[in-house]
Amino acid sequence: MNNQSFSAEPARTFGPVPSRRFGRSLGINAIAPKTCTYSCVYCQLGTTDHLTIRRTPHCDPGELHADVKWTLEKLRKNGTPIDYLAFVPDGEPTLEAHLGDQVQLLSQFGIPVAVITNASLLHDPDVRRALMGADRVSVKVDAVRHDTWRRIDRPHGDLRLETVLDGVLQFAHEYKGELDTETMLVKDLNDSADDLLPLSAFLKWLQPHTAYLSVPIRPPAVHGVEIPAEDALVRAHQIFSAAVERVELLTGYEGTTFDSKGNTEDDLLAITSVHPMRSDQVAAFLQKSGAEPDLAEWMVGQGKLREVIYGEQRFFVRRLTLD
Repeated sequence: MNNQSFSAEPARTFGPVPSRRFGRSLGINAIAPKTCTYSCVYCQLGTTDHLTIRRTPHCDPGELHADVKWTLEKLRKNGTPIDYLAFVPDGEPTLEAHLGDQVQLLSQFGIPVAVITNASLLHDPDVRRALMGADRVSVKVDAVRHDTWRRIDRPHGDLRLETVLDGVLQFAHEYKGELDTETMLVKDLNDSADDLLPLSAFLKWLQPHTAYLSVPIRPPAVHGVEIPAEDALVRAHQIFSAAVERVELLTGYEGTTFDSKGNTEDDLLAITSVHPMRSDQVAAFLQKSGAEPDLAEWMVGQGKLREVIYGEQRFFVRRLTLD
């Protein structure tokens, strides 16, 4: 690629986007739109147009490097910091045959590189090698039961769940960077104890740095996909917490740094959007911040928090809305 300047921002980058997981991340989109191994019912990009498991070249690594370099220079001139270069394409990033070379080239910028993958191709040694150069990898694990997996992720017909899960475990064994998992919870699809308990057992074997629980907050590919009730999210958080040290909810709320800004109500909303808090934890938090002891109950009355009973414990969790 020549060294002439671009007249417009390269289409292969977007953002920076604020993210609880990746801070201010510059998104990398180097896959043809809606090219994926899955056609998930909750996908915010709609139904998969090209359902495939065949890895092919989509973007020349040198061209991608030049695009990212151009964008970073522009951002530096504006004084905009970047925490991660994150492969978050419109499809499955491991379908890119040149992914390993892309990751290696982008690592030269001195900014951590992250890849978000649905994990369906990790059984392929070439895919695992391609991801080894990334500083952080997030793998999706929505289900470990066959029927649930097929209903929610709607995989390519040649994929087998046992092979997918074996690939995830093999990658976790080999990978030296930070490995996270993400589970999208959909009401009445995979939010029951029948699905969560075996899934938590798999995560216990995997031992990710952080297990994230997500909910479908944007318009999904399939009509009728809904966010689970708050009590189901608390149950999921508690079941996962028994297996994994770090579990966080991703409910679409940003700005959840836990440094106090002097506004106890905002701080409480931020924390409970990530971690359901027991009543004794809330009481201690309110006392330490000098707030009224009944603030949480008042916020329940205002529809900002919900009170949930689980395992004979009383929890507060931020109420979810679609607004």
